[in-house]
Amino acid sequence: MVHDTVARRLRCRVFFNNYIMAVTRKQKEVTLQELKDSFKKAKTVVFSQYTGTNVKNMKDLRKKLRAQNVEFKVARKTLMKLAAKEIGFDNIPTEMMSGPIGLAFGMGDEIAPAKVVFEFGKIAETVKIAGAIFEGKLITAAEAKAIATLPGREVLLAKLVGSMKSPISGFYGVLHGLLRSFVYTLGEVQKKKPA
Repeated sequence: MVHDTVARRLRCRVFFNNYIMAVTRKQKEVTLQELKDSFKKAKTVVFSQYTGTNVKNMKDLRKKLRAQNVEFKVARKTLMKLAAKEIGFDNIPTEMMSGPIGLAFGMGDEIAPAKVVFEFGKIAETVKIAGAIFEGKLITAAEAKAIATLPGREVLLAKLVGSMKSPISGFYGVLHGLLRSFVYTLGEVQKKKPA
């Protein structure tokens, strides 16, 4: 009787462990495929460290990233490295992969992932930029922070429009001033002329 109970427990444990392993392997394959797809679609990928960050801050970070069309994924580092290798980044430096790492995939604005993570790091000091893939190149944390301090796309476009508008408004001002002076001069000449 005891022997049957032990044997039954052993069979259940073997079945349960095999089942868990199959689900885990399947989950890893799904995660790896998702990472590969994100790496291929992203314009920019920011590696962010979040050691000691609480759940509330992580939710806030994800919310801010989503608002900027940025996907944030957390996975095993081996899966991250395999997915990065798929797009041509065979050896990611160890300083980029130390501690818990989250990947911010920028699908729209190239600067947005670095900017959001950098700005959020000022609020939650446990979130830091560890490095990035920008314009097809691996860049260091310092370079990624420099990119994060650049103005956003909308600000740059507004500055461009302002600089294009400035010469036109200056030209208008000069012409308007000349015309006003000419009309004033004609008025003065008319006043001095006898009727």
